[in-house]
Amino acid sequence: MTEPSEESYATDRRADAAAAGDSDADTDGSDAGPSAPESDDLEALRREVEETYDFDDFGPADMAEMSLEEWEAAFDPDTWIVGEELLDRVEQELEARVAIREIFAVVERITEGEDRVVAYSDEGYAVIYDDGSVEGEGTVLRDVKPTVALCSMSDYELMDAPEDASLPEPEEVVEGSGEFGNLMLQIVAGVQILVGVGILIAWLALPSLSTVVAPIASFGFLVIGAFLFFVVANARLSDRFRTEEFRARLRALDAADDEPPEAVAEVMPDADTETDVDGDSAANENENGTETDRTDG
Repeated sequence: MTEPSEESYATDRRADAAAAGDSDADTDGSDAGPSAPESDDLEALRREVEETYDFDDFGPADMAEMSLEEWEAAFDPDTWIVGEELLDRVEQELEARVAIREIFAVVERITEGEDRVVAYSDEGYAVIYDDGSVEGEGTVLRDVKPTVALCSMSDYELMDAPEDASLPEPEEVVEGSGEFGNLMLQIVAGVQILVGVGILIAWLALPSLSTVVAPIASFGFLVIGAFLFFVVANARLSDRFRTEEFRARLRALDAADDEPPEAVAEVMPDADTETDVDGDSAANENENGTETDRTDG
């Protein structure tokens, strides 16, 4: 399978499989169906595919590993969901996956003209049509394609999308998700340090503790306490780094939402036209309001 990166992906393997099925039907003509050996081979391949791949957790890596024969064996073209129902399922599934941060993109349903679902971010885009074909590029296309394949299967249960499936604003992302654990580690580290210092002072002040065990134990407690403090500091720095990285991704996504990729902008409704129409209407209302005021006066 060829994985597109920079070029547009206009037809997926489902279209190829359907075309191959139509070609076989035209060629066979009056044949009632595949021969018994072919049917047995298909069933054996289908069982092998079901044992090899976990379709409850089917992702881009699994899709890339599947051969065309495995794809056709696993997915029966006669049972695929298409049309508006497919787009409804894809939209719900994508919104649910965005909510759990499995897919990082803006998801929109475009109903003007040809009905389609659009997902895009600063790292690519994907446009899903009602026949199941997908076009796009980048990581968004890679993440969306398996979702479309799963949603086209009638026996696949969709994820429940929350009421607010959108990503948070950059300012809403807070640090310190594991602060309670860090606090517990700090308490343990502090106790270790105090015990180590106490043993060291007692060894220096009390002649009865003139043994080599006391300073060794003191050193051990001090090392453990210092190590735990280091773990806490590293955890906080890592949390801060992840938070800033997530905020940066959200800001980049906001920028992509304001100025979608050129290919996405072509399939989006013309916002400029709507703005011009609204602006003209507002201007007419202002003019009418001014004339009315002058008449009343």
